[in-house]
Amino acid sequence: MPELPEVETVRRGLEPVMFGQRIAAAEVRREGLRWPFPPQLAQRLTGATVTGLRRRSKYILMDLDSGEVMLWHLGMSGRVLISGVVTGGFHHEHALPQKHDHVVLDMGQGARITFNDPRRFGVIDLMTAGAEGTHPLLAKLGPEPLGNDFNEDHLASRLAGRRVPIKQALLDQHIVAGLGNIYVCEVLHRAGIHPTRAAGEVTTAEVAQLVPLIREVLQEAISAGGSSLRDYRQTDGELGYFQHAFRVYDRSGDSCATEGCPGTIGRIVQGGRSSFFCPCCQR
Repeated sequence: MPELPEVETVRRGLEPVMFGQRIAAAEVRREGLRWPFPPQLAQRLTGATVTGLRRRSKYILMDLDSGEVMLWHLGMSGRVLISGVVTGGFHHEHALPQKHDHVVLDMGQGARITFNDPRRFGVIDLMTAGAEGTHPLLAKLGPEPLGNDFNEDHLASRLAGRRVPIKQALLDQHIVAGLGNIYVCEVLHRAGIHPTRAAGEVTTAEVAQLVPLIREVLQEAISAGGSSLRDYRQTDGELGYFQHAFRVYDRSGDSCATEGCPGTIGRIVQGGRSSFFCPCCQR
């Protein structure tokens, strides 16, 4: 599933071709994805101008001048592709319709935005502007890890006394929004914290280290265009590149990347997800 860096990369790719632009035509090719689409989705989008593009956790929010906000979530296999615009000196022609192209937006200046989702776990919804805080998918999310509300005091208070493993605590979207399996594994390796250690046993000094490391890993991943493992692509169809910088994720059996560490990367399963770590330098 695309995590915060991948979703932020998609948002940044959409912004130049959607912000301030009118949706000239919207085509909806099925009744829904994970859940049914809002009633008359195509009619409600056609003619609306996009006045803002934001990200909340792993969701993209598009502000419309119609007074509504469109929410997109890529699910397990969703992709957003842009065609019909000149980028980097190249013109990306509109591709022939694909089997899993479920929603297509033709923008006024000629760009086409295609939401493709083979496994159909994605989400597209509409809500009234200002209702984001009460939307079922957004209402209980924790602070953004790149924002000021995510800090040492917040994280320490949410981890205090908890017996759940630190890996699962950092995946809890009520504690911090947007983190997923890949980046939590990478953060814990850099912090030298074993993924099975109880969250409440993480020391004050380690919490102080975790906050900047979370930001560091996410910013590096965003700069690399995210991580492409299976389905994820950037909006121009290119792969992300952060997977080439993984220190532990999906590297079971490889030597630890920490200088001087003799360890070999191991793998365990926590909460149904693979955790990758170094048993020598993560305690």
